[in-house]
Amino acid sequence: MVFTADPVGAGFVASLARPGGNVTGLAADASLDLWAKYLAQLKEVVPKLSRVGVLGQVSSQIGFAELERASRKLDVTLEVSDIRSPDEFDDAFAMLINKQVGAILVVVGPLTYLLRQQIADAALKYRLPAITNLEEFTQAGLLMSYGPNLPDLYRRAAVYVDKIFHGAMPADLPVEQPTKYELAINLKTAKTLGLTVPPTLLATADEVIE
Repeated sequence: MVFTADPVGAGFVASLARPGGNVTGLAADASLDLWAKYLAQLKEVVPKLSRVGVLGQVSSQIGFAELERASRKLDVTLEVSDIRSPDEFDDAFAMLINKQVGAILVVVGPLTYLLRQQIADAALKYRLPAITNLEEFTQAGLLMSYGPNLPDLYRRAAVYVDKIFHGAMPADLPVEQPTKYELAINLKTAKTLGLTVPPTLLATADEVIE
């Protein structure tokens, strides 16, 4: 696995420490603290934010218990829009617009990654700040991303491949979670949206796109 959300909840492994089967690798952190971080960063840019659209392949609901708890903690209402194929994107985004969301949280998956430019263009068109956990989306034009470095995860996954090729059993290799997170902010997008990024948030950014 590389960057798999909640592998225990999905049934891929018995536990992170002892996978117990034929699957191991790297997991994406889907903790309450991380979901709360996404929402808190959006609220730093949009202080009066009260309604957030959640866009992505979310029908599995993996990790959403934590997201829902984080939203209640921060007094934010979630509007969830599921995408199961590229053809559904326009309708899914239109649903969020009709719900009058003030910002968007993009759930990364194979489909949303494929549609990242389309998502960024739509967010700009409707003047919606958006956050996700991969920098590639911010490069495409989303306002912010906060998460692990994807190329680094693939390099770390190669270590698992090497160990297995040399005889290690996946069941004995603990699943690793990200330990370093990077914040990227697209100031060009902020300017287009008419938003001012607080200096305190800007100072913590690992990359600023100007």
